[in-house]
Parts: sequence; C-alpha cells; structure tokens
Amino acid sequence: MKSNFNKYPSLSLRKTAEECSMGWEDIAGRLKASLHLDENGKGILVVDCYQGTNEEEILKSLTSHIHPDHIFLSSDAMLPEKEILALTQNDVTEDRIFGYLTRLTMNQFFDSERITETKNQIANIETGIVLLFGIGATLLTDELHTLAYIDMARWEIQLRMRRNEVDNLGIFNKTDSFEKQYKRGYFVDWRICDRHKKTLMDNWDFVLDTNTSGQPKILTGRLVNEGLSLTTKQPFSPVPYFDAGPWGGQWMKEICDLDKEKENYAWCFNCVPEENSMLFSLGEVKFELPSINAVFHEPIALLGDAVYGRFGDEFPIRFDFLDTMNGGNLSLQVHPTTEYIQEKFGIHYTQDESYYILDAKDDAVVYLGLKEDVNPEEMMSDLKVSQKNGTAFQHEKHIEKWPAKKHDHFLIPAGTVHCSGRNSMVLEISATPYIFTFKLWDWGRLGLDGKPRPINIEHGENVINWERTKDWTASNLINQIQEIESGDGWRSEKTGLHEREFIETRRHWFSDKVHHKSVNGVQVFNVISGREIIVESANGAFSPQVFHYAETFIVPASAGDIIISPYGKSKGKECATIKAYVRI
Repeated sequence: MKSNFNKYPSLSLRKTAEECSMGWEDIAGRLKASLHLDENGKGILVVDCYQGTNEEEILKSLTSHIHPDHIFLSSDAMLPEKEILALTQNDVTEDRIFGYLTRLTMNQFFDSERITETKNQIANIETGIVLLFGIGATLLTDELHTLAYIDMARWEIQLRMRRNEVDNLGIFNKTDSFEKQYKRGYFVDWRICDRHKKTLMDNWDFVLDTNTSGQPKILTGRLVNEGLSLTTKQPFSPVPYFDAGPWGGQWMKEICDLDKEKENYAWCFNCVPEENSMLFSLGEVKFELPSINAVFHEPIALLGDAVYGRFGDEFPIRFDFLDTMNGGNLSLQVHPTTEYIQEKFGIHYTQDESYYILDAKDDAVVYLGLKEDVNPEEMMSDLKVSQKNGTAFQHEKHIEKWPAKKHDHFLIPAGTVHCSGRNSMVLEISATPYIFTFKLWDWGRLGLDGKPRPINIEHGENVINWERTKDWTASNLINQIQEIESGDGWRSEKTGLHEREFIETRRHWFSDKVHHKSVNGVQVFNVISGREIIVESANGAFSPQVFHYAETFIVPASAGDIIISPYGKSKGKECATIKAYVRI
C-alpha cells in the first residue's frame, strides 16, 4: 500500500499567499516602505539574524534593492575572535563531544566601547536610510527602528555546517569539522541566540525565512505571532527530518516515502522542537520557522503551568525513530544520571528513555542491563582493552540480551547499559537532552566520515548502575504493561516509564472513538497501528486534524480534551496510539 506519511506537515495560517512577500526585490520594497521616517527623512532598519544564516548573501541582496545611505554591521562591534574564543572556552572545553551549557548572553560578545561609539555615530546621522545588519544588530541602537528578524532552523544550520558554508558565532571557522561546529553551536551559539531572540519576539515587525537558499520569504511579526499562538491551541506536527548513520536501516524508506537511492536512514527526529522546523501554510506557500518558537512565544499555553514551572520554556519530551531494519546494532551505551549531567554539563535533567518497538524481524533483540554475575572491574577492563587495541568486546559475557517483537516496550532509566540490535524499528520516547549518550563500544566500525566514532568509557563508568542485572531488568524494565481502563471499542494501557523517569506513557487500542482527558500538560502522540486517525476537540476548540501511521503529533496543554477515532480506510478497524506526558 502506498505510503501516506506526511513529510511536510503544516498549520494553515491563511488561504492565500497575499500576506507573504517572496524574493529579495519584494522583500526589500516592503521593508523600505515600513520605515519610520522622521521630519528629516531619517529611518533606521535593523535586520537581526540567527547563527547560520548566509549573512553575506542576504546583505548583498538587501542593499542592492534598498540602497541604504549608511550601513553598520554588528560584526564590526563584536569582540575580536581571540577574545570570544577565550570567553567561551570554559563552555566549549577540550572534550571532543561534550561541553557546558553556556550562561553567556549576546551582549557579552560585543565590545561595549564599540557599541557606544556606533550608537553615537547613528545618533549623529541626520537624514537617509540607516541599515543595521547581523547577529545582535538590535544592540547597536536605542532609536526608533523597524525590526526584521532572520530566523533559521537548526537542522538547516547543521546541513550548512556539513557543507562548510557557515561560521559559528563571532569566529571564522567554516572550514572546521562538523563535529566541532555542532558542539559550539549546541553549547554556546544556539543558547545565546535563543536568549536574544526571546527578547525580540514581542516587538519584531517582520520575520524572514531564508532556510531554502534563493527562496526568501517574509511575513509580518504580527502574523508570525498569530501563527505561533494558533500552534499552542491545537494538535500539530513538527517537520520530521531524516538522517543516515553507520547502523541505519531500510524501514523508513518505505513507510515514510523516502529516497530509495540513499544507502540508509538511521534516524528520524520527529519531535525535538529545538531541532525541528514548523511550517505555516499561506495558500500554496510554506513559511518555515524553528518549532521551538511556539514554546518561547506562549510556553504556559503549550506546556501547561506545572510543566512550565518545572522545565521553563524547554520542551521536555522527545520522540524519534531508530531504524536498524537490515542495518546494524546501535552503539552500546549508557546515559548520565541527573546528578552527573547537572554537575558536568549544567543541565538540570537527563535523558531517561525507552524503546517502543514499532516493527521487528524474528531475530530482533535489545541489549538491556547486565549479566546477573557481572564483574564491574572485569567489564570495564574489557571495554578499555577493546578501545585501545581495536579488538572485539565480549558483550555476551557482560551484557544481557532480550528478544524484541512488535509492540514491546523496553524502559531505559539513566545508568542502564543498552542498545537496540539490528532488524528492529524503534520509536524512542525520552527526555530531551539527546546529545548526552556515553558510547561504551561501537562494534568495531567507523562513522560515515570514515573515522572512529567517539567512545566515552570514562564518563560511562561513572554512571553505570551495576545493580541493573538480568532479574531486576526483567522485573522492572520490560513490558511493564497494565490495563488501566476500557470502554466500548477501546482500551487504555500503562506501558511505563520507570518510576525513576518523569515521563508517563499510555497506549490506546481503539476501533471506535476514544476520549483523552487533558492531563494539564503537553502530550506527544505517535500512531503505532492503523493507516490514519482523526483527532477532534471535545468542545469544538479546533478543527479536526488527520494523522497517519508512524506520524508524531503534539497536543498542547491548552487544547483541552480530545477525541481520537479511526479515519478513512481505517474506519471500523483497530488502531493504536502511544502518548507521553510529564508526570505531575
């Protein structure tokens, strides 16, 4: 049967594209017309940017159409590169992968004397169009101005990093490895840019989408904020993105309708709002923004008051796919405890997770927990010898292995050694800090770049819970499924997570309507069985939304109670969803 997976879900903002200008000539004309000109004809246009935008191309395009009389670049007022490297060193660290979440803010990247000098220069200009451009450009003036913000989705930034097209914030390093650029982006740049962007969102006059090179678009800030508000009131899907890996499989090619010529797809990130985009549709035009903007704009409406009180404007639940069908094993790994991630990396919660098996072949397994008679010193010695000499780690001697079949659920609280084996399709349900995986062994293979992938035995040794052996794992982490309630044509089951984890999961099987009560917090769903379903508001608060097999969608706290039913060709057939929410 032909795939009906929606790779580009969007929220309908307008029926036509009349309010969306496209192309640099129209965008420039719109910006120029919006300027607040004083009695002498002086007008200031500020174009602020997120890291990863193609600043050189954008500046050239804007100036060729606007013809400003004066141009000030934010980069000219920044600290010298040497000082920025020193400023950020404690956060970037010398570690290959891990850093410390920065507490720096945008203004700390700027020379205060240069900022004052620039403000004075601008104040002394009596007439003409003044263009302030670049990351942090709003810091250059206190005068009345038109503010345009050029946002950028993190997945697109990562692709540009891989192509050596962009620099990190305040330094010139586009030729650095992707690994180095991503690390600096994750721990420093994106934290700073997000803090800065949040100060602008209520006052931006325009927002530009330059995610697709050569196809710029612009909307008013008012319309963008209207769309962000709508997103917090109804179910929506972030735009999933897919990536290859050394263990990648073939399942998503068919189910998600992906390029059959690609060697494999290992990951699908389908609910990581920090990384995913969201699309607003205006007629046939799609306008792309980072989906985390919805959290920043109205965090309580989206997350719920209790979740916001605990996590702030962060989205704490992550859904993603791990495809090993006709592929290989994931790396053998462990995640840090909450205490360890706070102390070492400045993050206040850790990546507790679980593997929900969407599909599996007969020989599929999950490596989870330790052998009953495991010897910690011997196991760590064997791992270190394997890492040093390149010899195979004798995993059968130390790690427990479990058969995996469709709809099994394996719970993985932090400190538990684990990995998915080949020939399975995993829906990973976890907390959000996804970068903090301590690889213990990678089956002797290389990454897609031909280099060994980073191994973190020392970190791993510090967090492994040696009491999670075979008997404990069987009793606490595998298929802890309990029926909660049932009705005509539906039943609800608790599938986890473990009591040490803050996420709760519920699975619903249904051939008729099933009512989901609000949990006073955000919920994330995936359609785990059935071709398509329809989600309706119990009180008519939003228009019905249709979702398909394997699609993930978010139900904001403010959406209230919902009703889910089989839809289309699935009517009268049994379907199933799994949902996750924060225990309150």
